[in-house]
Order: sequence, then C-alpha cells, then structure tokens
Amino acid sequence: MSTAAELVAGVDEAGRGPLAGPVVVAAVILDPRRPIAGIGDSKALGEAQRETLAPLIRMNALAWSVIVVDVDEIERLNILGATMAGMTRSLEALPTAPALALIDGNRLPKSLPCSARAIVGGDASEPAIGAASILAKTERDRLMRELDPLHPGYGFARHKGYPTPEHLAALERLGPCPAHRRGFAPVKRLIALDLF
Repeated sequence: MSTAAELVAGVDEAGRGPLAGPVVVAAVILDPRRPIAGIGDSKALGEAQRETLAPLIRMNALAWSVIVVDVDEIERLNILGATMAGMTRSLEALPTAPALALIDGNRLPKSLPCSARAIVGGDASEPAIGAASILAKTERDRLMRELDPLHPGYGFARHKGYPTPEHLAALERLGPCPAHRRGFAPVKRLIALDLF
C-alpha cells in the first residue's frame, strides 16, 4: 500500500485551443496494484478507446477529480490563467492529497497544494498524466455534445469547438454564440466587425 508521502498525481487539461466551450482539467492518482492497460496520451487514442478507458480509470484509481473552467472564467483570466487555476483546483479536489503532482506541459501554477514537476509530453510518458488526459478529454467531449443542441448550426458535437473549417464557416455565417470565447482571434474579429 502506498503511503501519502509516496502518492503521485498526474494532471492534464483538454480544451486550451478551441474557440468555444470550457477548458477541463483532471487529476488522477493511479493505484500501482491495479494497472490499467492502454493508458496514454488522449490525443493519440481514438474516441472509443478513451470512452472505454475513462470508467476504468475512475473505478481503479486511488483518487481522481475533474474540474470544468467555464468560458466566463477563461475570458476573465485568459486561457493560460484559466488552465492554471483549473490545475490547482483539480489537485485541491482530490479526496486523497498527493505528495507530488506531475503536470503535463512546461509551466506550473503558482500556488499548488503539493510539490510539482512539469513534464513536456508527460501525457505520453507518465501513466498518471495519460489517465488525467483521458478523463479531461472525455468529460470535455461530453460537455460539447451537450452544447450542440443548445447552439444549433455550429457543429460542436463534431469538432468540439476547435477551429476546423466547418466551425470557422459556421462562425462567419451565424456569428458568435454565448459558448464562444470572445478573446480568441477569430471570434474577436467578428465581434469587432459588429455584424451580429
């Protein structure tokens, strides 16, 4: 049994790049006695693989948390600040406190409840970060599917808010909706034109 002094949490986010929807951050402490085959970078896995792995992670991990940072907070803090805030909250929300957090990327939030190390490409090299990336991605995809019928015509269920040609064309045609991030360049440009 791991002691609190040995517990390591992986932390990752999904949704920094999209033009719409929240950013979602997850933290996971894996149980070394219950390994989960197939964990890796969520971007390298297919949707069906992620959807199969997510419940296994929730069931077998020692602890996990998922934090949603909404569009209003992204607007207020900017996307980097919102992501960092979500990372801090995800660690604070864990029912068991880790001794160390391994965070995907090259930056660490300023105030964390434990020691931390940033790891570039950590979602592919550290199973706990890979597990966090899967929980974050599957939750964000679910939220974007829920937004789709609330804001018809944008195709959120398909592109999840990323700046695909389909999304950019819908944005030009329909203008921004409340789910769009007004500080992001393509959205900001349309707001500045004041056409909608």
